[in-house]
Amino acid sequence: MFSSADAKFVVLAFSSLFSVINPIEAAPLFVAMTEGSRGERRRTAVRACLAAAIILAVFALTGGAIFAFFGITLPAFQIAGGALFTLMGLSTLRREERADRSSEPPGADPSIVPLGMPIIAGPGAISTVMVLVGQARDGGHRIALALAIAANIVLTLLILLAAPVIVVRIGETGQRIVSKVMGLITAVIGVQFILNGVETVALSILRAARG
Repeated sequence: MFSSADAKFVVLAFSSLFSVINPIEAAPLFVAMTEGSRGERRRTAVRACLAAAIILAVFALTGGAIFAFFGITLPAFQIAGGALFTLMGLSTLRREERADRSSEPPGADPSIVPLGMPIIAGPGAISTVMVLVGQARDGGHRIALALAIAANIVLTLLILLAAPVIVVRIGETGQRIVSKVMGLITAVIGVQFILNGVETVALSILRAARG
């Protein structure tokens, strides 16, 4: 049965992934990388989101095995992942100009690379999934994570399909505002992950000292 704890985990997982994937920032990149009819753009968006979904699903399914194989503890990954999110968020906040990620050779299909990965399923999204896998306590949490990944992929697909309209409506100023807000959210989530990891380590040290 889906409990309130599972519902809270869905919200955490969805918001964490959404702020890192940032599909609104991906919209102008998608428009710049795709040409042709609406049908061709639709097929490109579907392939990109399908590739991203497969990549994130693989890491969600194998996260526990990766932790066990390399002997990685959850607090260590929380601190490292949190530091990565914080740096990504601060980099977005400090960036004045968007990096040119649309320099694809003419005629190249950008659906898998770079749209599917790394623009949608980039290092930040993969690290987020890995951290959330480590925090998943039971089957309900794992289902919640799967729902969060699916919801983000569907929402990203819808935004990419509407990308030409979105880019025109919000303009460059709107894109910069969205980018800064998402950067701030990403940095805050990163700090929270670090605090969670440090708290776990500190409690373990205290328990060991008392023992």
